[in-house]
Amino acid sequence: MTKIDTSRPETVLPTPSHTVGPFYGHALPFPGGGDIAPVGHPDTIALQGYVYDGEGNPLPDAFVELWGADPDGNVPTVDGSMRRDPASGGFLGRNGVEFTGWGRVQTDANGHWSARTLRPGARGRSAPYISVCVFARGLLVHLYTRIYLPGDDAALAADPLLSQVDEARRNTLVATDDGKGTYRFDIRLQGEGETVFLEFQ
Repeated sequence: MTKIDTSRPETVLPTPSHTVGPFYGHALPFPGGGDIAPVGHPDTIALQGYVYDGEGNPLPDAFVELWGADPDGNVPTVDGSMRRDPASGGFLGRNGVEFTGWGRVQTDANGHWSARTLRPGARGRSAPYISVCVFARGLLVHLYTRIYLPGDDAALAADPLLSQVDEARRNTLVATDDGKGTYRFDIRLQGEGETVFLEFQ
C-alpha cells in the first residue's frame, strides 16, 4: 500500500481529456488512401485543400474520408480500397483497377490533404458531389459535409441540399477550380468561413 505524505504540497497533473484524436492516427492511415481513381484513368481529378481549426490554424493530424459516385452517377459496390499482405498482415494498398469511390487521407504537417478520384456523375436531382467525413482533435463526433464541383451553375442552383443553405454560406460547399482537373476545398471547423456541416438523423 502506498502512503502519501499530506504535510507536503504535491503537484497534481491534469488527466488528458477524452477526444476523438489524434490517437486514431496510429491505426487508420493506409498506403494509397488518397489514390481513389485507378491509375491512368482519363476522368481522374485531383482534390486538395487544408483543414483549419476555429482560430484559422492548420491541423496536422486530421483525417478526411471521401466517397462518391462514379462518372455515371452509380455508387460503386466493389471491394478493394484496402488490401492486406496474407503473410505479414500489413497493408498493400489498393489494387489499382476497380473504382471503389472511397478513400481516407491524413493531413500533413501543414494541415494539407490531397486525393485523386473520378469526377462523380449526378444522382437523382442532386448536382454531382463527393461526401466528406472529417475526424480531428477536439471533435467528440466526426463531421459530415459535401464537396460540390463547379462548372454547372444550373445544377448547383437546383440542388435540393444547396438550395436550403443560406446563400452567403453556400460557397463553403463548392470547391474552387484550380485548372487542369484540380480542385481546392478547404475545411474550416469553426469561426469565420466555417464549412457547412450536415447532420444525419
